[in-house]
Amino acid sequence: MEEKESERASAINIVFIAFVITGILFAAYSGRMKEVTDASFDSAKSAVTLSLSLIGIMALWLGLVRVLEAGGLMYTLARVLRPLMVRLFPDVPAEHPAMGAMILNISANMLGLGNAATPFGVKAMVELDRLNPFKGTATNAMCLFLAINTSSVALFPLGVIGVRAAADATRPADIWIPTTLATLISTFVGISIAHLLARRDSTYRIAAEKAKSKDETENEETAAVDSELPDYSHLVYTPSPIAPILAILSGIVFCFAIFYGAFKTPGIIPFFNTDFASYWLMPALMLSIVAYGLGRGVKVYEAVTEGAKQGFEVAVRIIPFLVAILTAIGMFRASGAMKLLTDIISPWTQAIFMPAEVLPMALVRPLSGSGAFGVMSELVEKAPDSYSSFVASTMMGSTETTFYVLAVYFGAVGIMKVRHALIAAIAADITGMVAACLAAAYFWTPPV
Repeated sequence: MEEKESERASAINIVFIAFVITGILFAAYSGRMKEVTDASFDSAKSAVTLSLSLIGIMALWLGLVRVLEAGGLMYTLARVLRPLMVRLFPDVPAEHPAMGAMILNISANMLGLGNAATPFGVKAMVELDRLNPFKGTATNAMCLFLAINTSSVALFPLGVIGVRAAADATRPADIWIPTTLATLISTFVGISIAHLLARRDSTYRIAAEKAKSKDETENEETAAVDSELPDYSHLVYTPSPIAPILAILSGIVFCFAIFYGAFKTPGIIPFFNTDFASYWLMPALMLSIVAYGLGRGVKVYEAVTEGAKQGFEVAVRIIPFLVAILTAIGMFRASGAMKLLTDIISPWTQAIFMPAEVLPMALVRPLSGSGAFGVMSELVEKAPDSYSSFVASTMMGSTETTFYVLAVYFGAVGIMKVRHALIAAIAADITGMVAACLAAAYFWTPPV
């Protein structure tokens, strides 16, 4: 298996080479070598800066995840969703920590909590790698999880709604239905393609079965040592009877605070579209986790600090992967090749009701989340009630930064051979863009 894999170039290797070579050659003929040179250095520095900025976020949220693990919530969620998750991920034991981490990641994405979703996703990858028979090569479960992450079903695209509300859009939440519909379609396509390509990869399947059979022979007591549940007994104590009451009361008091804040503002709807979506959701999630730990008898502080250690390790491991992919993307964009590609395919995008001014965002979206967010914000700020801003907002909530997610998640566990993960993720991303345009065209109504 490993010998055959090493003879073939990985998909991400081909993408990296294509970006770098195309960017340099295009710059050589367009006279933009200075821009490409500057972009190579700036992108590399930005990648390291981004990785360092992730340390705090990773440390905090992986620490909070440890509270949920010690309290048993992740395993409870895994049991509740066991029928669905077992069918989607047959190679992952139903009670494995990876199941709970994946559920939390998907849930955070549904709520539009990108900062919280990333640490959950990294945690899921770390746990999935414990079941990996071929270190450095993506498993079927990893490929499928990445495809689901890229399509990212968004039940509440709160971040984008907040941007539209801040720009005084007449109906900022109108993108909710088309966004949810587009992500449902893209998720279905991503899952279908990931499963199809996994079944077709007979070489990996045969090798994985042999590796699993070998493990079972060497250790008859358990099929896989890595699937054993971790011991968090040192983080749990017997809580006093008043602890669950305090946990419930904190939730009740917070709910009253939400209603108080809503009625205190000029309008309830503006409060939920702006303040609540932008500033209240993240603290609400943190309060829920801490209150859960209190009620379950978890040593919350110890659990957070223990889990936070993993955040530092993960952030450092990500740096080489982010430097490589972000540098290649920066050079490709600075060379002018991105603009040429936009000009070439713009006539074709009219068939799916994509305005020409939205096309740059569609091309940037899989490569740079901040770049796509900037384009979307500019369109919304310029004309918040226009069809172009409606399409851009729907697309922003319906798609994901594919290459960033791939670099962060696979980089966290040292995956170099991504197998069919990139194909499934790109297919889900393209489907999300097309579905977003078609759904936006159907649901958009000019403001009265």
